[in-house]
Formats: sequence, structure tokens, C-alpha cells
Amino acid sequence: MYAQPTDLPAGHRRTVLVTGISIPSQPSATRPPMALSDLFRRAARVLAQVGLYQGDYVPDPFDRHLATPHAERPMCLVAALRCAATGDPHGISILSADAIRVLADRLVVNGEGPYADDELAREFHLAQWGDEDGRTTEAAVGVLERAADATAVSL
Repeated sequence: MYAQPTDLPAGHRRTVLVTGISIPSQPSATRPPMALSDLFRRAARVLAQVGLYQGDYVPDPFDRHLATPHAERPMCLVAALRCAATGDPHGISILSADAIRVLADRLVVNGEGPYADDELAREFHLAQWGDEDGRTTEAAVGVLERAADATAVSL
């Protein structure tokens, strides 16, 4: 067993204070929990509005040339799902991770599904699907709408 940064010499664990993060608030009457089907529909609207981007999450992700907010730039499928869940194409949430898992399991690229059963493999799989030559915004929106219909029915 390897020592962890929080281990004490006697093998006990110590408590570490973590600051600078915010814990998401619980769903409330003003902000009810979102279903996967709602997230897929919201992501479809985001993509229909800003367009599908191939090759990265958004154009110029490090803001070297563009000053437009990332949520208003064309984006890939993963970024659209994250933007629909959190308002930020780079924001991570449990709901967006679930949506990425469901969508990656539905899509086939070169006759295959995701190469592994983890979050990064699924994101890579969605990126591969979106980056195929000739892939259009309309096709991506259609896939998201069909995923919304399928998840709404399966509930």
C-alpha cells in the first residue's frame, strides 16, 4: 500500500480542509431536478442556436483570438450537454455525466461503441461521432432529440 498525501506516519488519516469550491445547492421548489430527457432537449436547443463545432469543445478555448463567452460559441456534443446542465460548456455535473454515458452508449462510430467503460472514453466517443466529416448541426440536434424521446419513454 502506498502512502497518500493525507497519511500520518502512524498510518492514520488526517482531515484536510478544502477551500475554494462550492457545493451545488439541492433541488428546490424554485429549481426542480432536471430529467435526462429535459437535458437532451435543452442541449439540442443550445446546439441549434450556436451550431456544432468540430475539433474541440469550442473554437479558441483559451481566448487568444475571441472575446465571445464560451456558452455563445459553436460547441461539440459534450460541451452542449455540459452547457445545458451547468450553463458552462466546461462545467461538470453528475447529470451531464449521465447524459454523456447514455448518449455514448446509443451512438456507433466505425461500427463500435466507446473503447472503455469510463467517462473519458465516452467523451472521446461522442467527440469522434461529432468530428466525422460531413456531420452537421442538424444531425447532432436530431440525435439529441431522439435521445430525449427515448429517455422520456423509458422512465
